[in-house]
Amino acid sequence: MSSKDTIVGVWFVKVIGAPFEYHVFTFNSDGTFIQSNPDAGDPDTSDSMGMGLWKVYGGKITAKFVETTADRKTHTFVARGEISLDVTLDKDTITGFASATFFDESNKKIKGPTHEELKGVRISLDKDTPSL
Repeated sequence: MSSKDTIVGVWFVKVIGAPFEYHVFTFNSDGTFIQSNPDAGDPDTSDSMGMGLWKVYGGKITAKFVETTADRKTHTFVARGEISLDVTLDKDTITGFASATFFDESNKKIKGPTHEELKGVRISLDKDTPSL
C-alpha cells in the first residue's frame, strides 16, 4: 500500500463555517487523531487541541475528536466539544463533513450539532502544500 492509499499523515484542512476555518489534522497509523488550529481563531473562547480516534468504516474514514474551551475573559470552562468527521480519501486530498456538538460541565448539550463541509490536502516533504 502506498502512502497515498491511506489517510495516515498530516493534512492542511479547511472546515467551511467553523469559527476559524483552517486546521491541521494528523492521522496516526495506530488509529489516533490530532487536530490543531490557532487559539486566537475564536474571539470569545480559547480551544485546546483536539484529540481523538479514526477508522475506516464502509469505505469512508470516520473520526472523532474532543476539545475543551475556556472563556477568554474569566478563564473558566465553557464547553467540551465533540467533533465527528466523515471523509473520503482521494490520494492527496480529502473531502467530507464535520459535525460539532458542545456540552457543559454537567454534560448538557449547549450547542449543535452543526454540519460543515471540509476539504484538505496532504502535507508532503517533496512539494509545497497547495492552497484550499
